[in-house]
Amino acid sequence: MLSFLKHKIKGETNEGQLENKIETAKDALSLDREQEAEDLQGNIYDQIKSIRDPEKPNSLEELDVVLEDLITVEPFGLKGDKFVVDIQFVPTVPHCNLATLIGLCIRTKLERNLPPGTVKLDISIKKGTHNTEEVINKQINDKERVAAAMENPNLRETVEQCILEDEY
Repeated sequence: MLSFLKHKIKGETNEGQLENKIETAKDALSLDREQEAEDLQGNIYDQIKSIRDPEKPNSLEELDVVLEDLITVEPFGLKGDKFVVDIQFVPTVPHCNLATLIGLCIRTKLERNLPPGTVKLDISIKKGTHNTEEVINKQINDKERVAAAMENPNLRETVEQCILEDEY
């Protein structure tokens, strides 16, 4: 009888130790994912800050259109190996007629430079900073509209000029 209790206690101890090891591993994985998300946020900001404004010779960073604080990255998926990235930007004026083009430039540059299939981009105008933000947000997050816009040679050329890095 005593040996049964010893095995029972020993089994609980081993299970408890195993549970502790599992929790420690989960915590380490969580910290790795958090660090990866933080690194991705910085990488994304570094890529979009140099995009040139369509009307001005300044970058989006210089005009405070993009801010690192307006980029959030969250792990996604069962393995946590994918991320949802929410990028908000602030047009220079509430009636900016090129806000859609700015969103298109951000999307195009990131889709070209981020590993395919690892990131879902949600790009939007910061709430309350543009008169038609809802309509524009739908446009810049609609794959078919984005594809159609990039088929327009004039629009494509404008996007290419805005995302060129050589000017900085």
